[in-house]
Amino acid sequence: MFVSDWMTKKVFTISPDDSVTDAIKLMKENKIKHLPVLKNDRLKGIISDRDIKEFSPSKATTLDMYELHYLLAKARVKDLMRSKVTTTMPDTPVEEAAMLMHDQGIGCLPVVESGRLAGIISDMDIYHALVDITGARHGGNRIFLTIEDTPGSIKDVADIIRKHGFRLQSILTSYEGVKAGFRDVVLRTKGNGDFKNMKMELEGTFAHVKIRKG
Repeated sequence: MFVSDWMTKKVFTISPDDSVTDAIKLMKENKIKHLPVLKNDRLKGIISDRDIKEFSPSKATTLDMYELHYLLAKARVKDLMRSKVTTTMPDTPVEEAAMLMHDQGIGCLPVVESGRLAGIISDMDIYHALVDITGARHGGNRIFLTIEDTPGSIKDVADIIRKHGFRLQSILTSYEGVKAGFRDVVLRTKGNGDFKNMKMELEGTFAHVKIRKG
């Protein structure tokens, strides 16, 4: 799955010379947190609700409400925007985009193709992808276990699941916090089967098994 599968294609944008008040209004009306800043259809920066919040207290601690509104109306987007923007491309794997956002502590990535803004992917889009990829919305039994990191080890788990009448809905794996030679695996099943005997066989075969019935 790629960024193009999850990005928002209808992107609200703003100009560097627009007022900060215009940016605030656009964010509130459309319930968004980030606005790419375009000039002549080219990405020049990005402004977020956090940028505005950080600007307001520092500039307005001694101002009354009227003066604050005047200050925001006078300030231009180019005064607050971040001109160094981390971007991604439509064909970037969605997990790589998520890693980039996590590592840089940012809430979105403008998606650029052939020098033009093609979309934007935000933390909410990443949450949507995670929910969909894991199949969490569709229920099913959730099986967590630690297995040896050897060829065919996941197949051994899957064979037991199928043996008891269930199908696989998703498989996730992680090496974080696991000793060398092992991996954690989370599988979600679908369909109706013999839950009791599946649980007993998995718990008798593998270590650290946790199963939540869906």
